[in-house]
This record gives sequence, C-alpha cells and structure tokens, in this order.
Amino acid sequence: MIVKGQKINDRYEIIKSIGEGGMANVYLGYDTILDRNVAIKVLRGDLSNDEKFVRRFQREALSASSLSHPNIVEMYDVGEDAGLYYIVMEYVEGKTLKQLLKKRGSLTLSEAIDIMLQLTDGMAHAHDSYIIHRDLKPQNIMIQDDGQIKITDFGIAMALNATQLTQTNSVMGSVHYLPPEQASGKGSTIRSDIYSMGIIFYELLSGSLPFKGESAVEIALKQMRDPLPSLRLENEEIPQSIENIILKSTAKNPKNRYHDAKEMHQDLLTALNDDRINEPVYQYKYPEHEVDENTKVVENLSAKDLAQEQEEIAKPLEDEEVKKTNKWIWILSGIFGAIILALLIIFFLVPALTKAPDIKIPNVKGMTVIKAEETLQKAGFKVALKTVEQASSSVKKGRVIKTSPAIGRTIKKGTTITLYESTGKEKYKMEDFVGNTDVEAVKKMLEEEYKLVVIITKDEEENFDRKYNEHEILKQEPLKGKELEEGDTVTFYVPNLVLYPDMTNWFLEGENGVKAWAEKYGITLNVVEQDVSSDSYSDGQVINQATAQGTQVVTGRTLTVTVAKKVKKPVVGDSGTKDDEKTDSTGSTSSKEEEP
Repeated sequence: MIVKGQKINDRYEIIKSIGEGGMANVYLGYDTILDRNVAIKVLRGDLSNDEKFVRRFQREALSASSLSHPNIVEMYDVGEDAGLYYIVMEYVEGKTLKQLLKKRGSLTLSEAIDIMLQLTDGMAHAHDSYIIHRDLKPQNIMIQDDGQIKITDFGIAMALNATQLTQTNSVMGSVHYLPPEQASGKGSTIRSDIYSMGIIFYELLSGSLPFKGESAVEIALKQMRDPLPSLRLENEEIPQSIENIILKSTAKNPKNRYHDAKEMHQDLLTALNDDRINEPVYQYKYPEHEVDENTKVVENLSAKDLAQEQEEIAKPLEDEEVKKTNKWIWILSGIFGAIILALLIIFFLVPALTKAPDIKIPNVKGMTVIKAEETLQKAGFKVALKTVEQASSSVKKGRVIKTSPAIGRTIKKGTTITLYESTGKEKYKMEDFVGNTDVEAVKKMLEEEYKLVVIITKDEEENFDRKYNEHEILKQEPLKGKELEEGDTVTFYVPNLVLYPDMTNWFLEGENGVKAWAEKYGITLNVVEQDVSSDSYSDGQVINQATAQGTQVVTGRTLTVTVAKKVKKPVVGDSGTKDDEKTDSTGSTSSKEEEP
C-alpha cells in the first residue's frame, strides 16, 4: 500500500491520492530532482502479479511516450520499484470535463467548439502516430482555468503498429461513448475515437447523453441500433452545420464517419461560416448497418526504435501460457457467442413484440394549451412539460400555433410532442427616426416588416430657420421606446416647405405684393429699379428676381428683385418738335417765351 511521504525509485515523493482507475491508481507526487509536481500512475497491486497486465501497462507508456502535444498529458518517466510498476506524467491542475458539465449542465456553442478544436487537434497528433485512445470520455479530459484541455489516460490506447497483447474483442471504455463496432465486439480503429468525440460534442451542447439505459447491455444496444436524437429539435439555435458534424462523427457505419481526427478538426474550423450555417442535413453515403469488412486495425507498421523497445517488453510467451491463453479464448468465444445470440433476440424479437403502433398527430392548432394537451394525451401521445413560445399574427395569445413533430404526421404511439404557444402579435419597440432624411424608406420598412400603418404629414409649424430636406423626419408619434403591434399607427411629420414663387409681373406694393410676401416670411428685400419705356411694364412691376423660382425659403436671407420704373415719353408736334420750341437754322431750339 502506498502512503503519503513514500518515495518511489528514491525520487518521487507521494503527496496524496488523486484518483483510482480500472488498471491503476493515480497519485500526486513531487519530483525531488526536477523540483516539480507530477502525477504518478501505479499499477494496482492485485494486477501487478499478472504478467499480461504488466505488459499492457508498459505498452501504455511505450505508446504514449511518443506523443508530445499541448493538448495531451506529457509522459515523463516509466519504471518499476520493488514490484511497483509506475508511470510519471505531467500534473494538470483543473477539473475534468465531466465535472464541468455536472456544474454547468451544458456549454455555449463557442465554448463547445473551442474544446472540440483542441480535442481533435490532440487526437489528430495521436492518430498521426498510429495511436488510438479507445476510451475517450469527459472523465479523461482535463480542463484548466485558462480553458486549455489535456487528454489523459491513454491506459487502453493501442498503437496500431504494436503487437496485439489484449483480447481484440474485449469491450473497453465507458459504454456511453462506446462505438457500435466496439459494442459488437469488433476491433477498434481510428474512427472509433471519432465516434466517441461525436458523443462528447453532443453532450457538451445538450448537457445530457444521447443514449441512456438501466444497464450497460441496454446502452450498448442503443449505440448499435438507435439513431442519434436530433440536437436541433431540442435547441433550434444550433446551426445545421454543427449538427452535421455530430451526425457524421457518430455514424453507426465507420465508413460514414470522418477518416480521422484531422478531417473532423478542419470541418469544425469552418462550421460557423455564413455559407455553411444553413447547409443541408448530412446524408450517409453507405448503409448504416452495413457490415464493414474493410475497416481493420492497422498492424505491424515498421518503426525500428519502437520495435526494439516492444521486443524487450513483449517477450515471447511460454508454450504453457499459449495453451492456457487458447483455452480462455475458446471459453470467451463461447460466452461471446451466447451474448451475440441474446443480442439478436433482443434486437429483432423484442422490438417486434413490443413495437408501438403508428398513429396520426391530431390537429390541435388554435386550441388552448390545456385543451391541446388533453387531446394529444387522449390520442396516445406524451406532451412536453414546457411549451415553446412564438409570436403569431394569426393565432391568439395562449393558443397552439403548431407542434413538433408536425400536425398530421404518423408517428409511434407514446412519442413526446412539443407544443408551440402563441404570444400574440409580434411586438415592435419604436425607434428614433427624427433626423432621418428618407421618410419613404422608413415607411416601407415599418409597413412591410411590422405591418404598421404609417402616415406622413406636413409639420403644421412653418420652419424657415434653416434649409430642410423635404423628406426629412422632424417629429414622430409615438416616441422612441413605445411598444407597437401589427395594425398600430405611426405618424411622421416632414417640413412644411415654402418655395420661392415666380414673382415676374408681381407688383412691389400692395396686399399681395413682393414687399408683403417678404415681410411674411422674414426675407430682407433689395429693390433695384430699371428704367423702361415699354408699355409691357408698369411702375413697380417685377421684371426679374435674383433667387430662382422653387428655391426653399429660409428666414433672414436677402431677395433682390428688379422692378420697372416707367420713363415718360416726350410730346411731339407736326414739325417733329415740341409745340413750345422752334428750331433755328443752326439746329438749336428756342422757346416761345424767349424774347426776340
């Protein structure tokens, strides 16, 4: 028994126990030479005398020692001390992913993707080294306070190029994350780890496991037989691209999964791109329950250094041991055959005997929630305790809009139905549109999107203190923040603009003259007189205006107008001169009143 303060190999001092596993116990230790805390995995005492378990334990060290990655716990040392077989590893401060899920329930989409990117990156490194984990689960993933994860416990990891020292058909790892091929007794492959990572991703987003049961056999059957529950039915905010990654990684047929962790990692990197979020549902290329004869464990990959170390550890078994092993193989084969027979009976016979009839979902649209529940339960369905609230312009508040699965579908009796409850017409919180210079665009948006009635009217108060845009919103009713619903009225006030008229032929004076108009609108008038002799104009009549017709009136501006000043015509006699003038021979004139 290992106790606090005990030293292993005269170097690693035991501080405390931090965990127990199926094969080994884990301790927090102190490396007295390198002055650092370490995790020490020690093979359990009842197994240390079993040569096969010792070899498996040593193979773990051999396989995992070649891995060096930020998301994989680093291996420091391996050895034996007075019958204690141990591995010294990096000590990771933090909690397991399982502990985090128990505390949080589920994680946000961004948190889950970040964890999965780290997990697939670390496993891609392991897969590149032809190492599979075989027991990936949240309990074997540590998460530090800064969010970095560390994959631990490669205790049943298997180098694909190593000699097979374990029973190929042994079912190892937690059954909740167990791939169908392992549940059915086939060997593990790289794609087995892909399946486990898909189940972990599902659990991170939903906070629950997809397959549950009262026994390991029941759960294993579901892993092999039942389709994965839809995450999007539970949470519509999860993008289809994310659900597709989970569907592809948890396919029953390994040929429908990602080829390796690197491919899954690349898919995660682009999952939230705009062009992928609403991509079609992933369709499997191969039948899900096809017997995959081409999926094999990669063996005997040549690596000189690895082979030398393996040769030292995996020494040939004695003839007697081989015979003993063969005997157990026959016994286990018989047991396994019986299990397969039982599974076939459960898989085919029991479902046939207990198969629930298919029934049609009745039309409960427009019913109250209570009435809809009674109708569905009477028809043989279960009803989810929580309704999904949704705005509707056609269904009254508190009434049922639709169901999930949809009304009219024929499904199994006893299926749970989710009701969508109307919250009434969609509410719109009024924005502040004052100052907007495109009242028509605002009107169109409110009418089309929120079905509001929009009225545009002139501001009753005249505004001439500055230049306005004729489409500018000066005031609005109601004000910002008011909640509106379909059919409510919104009024926008635009400038009551006054524009310069064509003043040609107006008169300067008079009730309707230029002076009176300028005084009314606060315009400074500048009058320029122009002599005219034409009968087309009269005194004081406007000939021209400096500000063009149609220009907006702004108080305080100056308007220059040119008005006619009539010039009197001279009176001409028969001789071509005035009657009171005479013309002498020199061309000069003289008045009648002048003296001779």
